[in-house]
Parts: sequence; C-alpha cells; structure tokens
Amino acid sequence: MRIAAARREDDFEINVISLIDVLLTLLMFFVLTTTFVQNSRMQVTLPQAEASEQVEQRDAFVLLIDRDGHYFIDSNEVLNPGLDSLKEAIGRFAGDDRSRPVILRADAMTPHQAVVTAMDALGQLGFTRLSIAIAQAQASGAK
Repeated sequence: MRIAAARREDDFEINVISLIDVLLTLLMFFVLTTTFVQNSRMQVTLPQAEASEQVEQRDAFVLLIDRDGHYFIDSNEVLNPGLDSLKEAIGRFAGDDRSRPVILRADAMTPHQAVVTAMDALGQLGFTRLSIAIAQAQASGAK
C-alpha cells in the first residue's frame, strides 16, 4: 500500500523554462528579420510639368521632402528640419564630393519653404548639380 500512496503524492509539473527560451529566441528572430518602415519606398506625389527630356544621373544622391516638410537623405530621415542640421546631414552623407549630382524629390503638396531651405542648404555647401524630380504631365484630353 505504501507504493500506491507514494505515487499519489508525486505532482505532475511542466517545466516551462525551456519553452520560454524557445519563444524568446523565436521572438528575437522575427524582430531582427522583420523589415520595418522603409523610407526609400515612401510615396511622394511629384509635381507635374511638360518635360521635354529626362536625364538619368548616375551616382546621384536623393534628397526627399515629404508632404509635411520632413527631409530624407537616401531614406535616412533628418530629425531636425532646420537649415544647420540639414547642412550637417548632407555634409556627413556626401563627404567632400561637391560635384556629386543631387536629385531633389519634393511632394507636390510640400510647403515651398521646405524646398527653398533644401536648395539653400545645398547651395551653401557648394553643390552645383541639382535636379528637381517631376512627374510627366498627362495629355490635356485625358483625365
């Protein structure tokens, strides 16, 4: 009878420490491999113009301005929208190469001051090859 009584006293327990380790490892794997918001794929509605030719510029870096006036240099956001911080960010990214072409991609609804500030920063740093990206205007009969 003692043998049966000893078996009843043994409690069944589940060791969850190994399960927690596996779950934390899976969580770290998913967090590290997940792609977060990619600013380079940000949707910017470009202003339209009747462009006669399009020139592709190689080795150019892109200065993007979204609808709210936030600046992005090759998909890296400039946190402070002021002129000095924009100049510093452009200088860090471009280095000493002032002959490098710059493509300014501003949303059609961007405040004009944000575009002027970006152009001013580029001009003060000595960049002379600036292109403003536009969308090709549709034919006047098609809507």
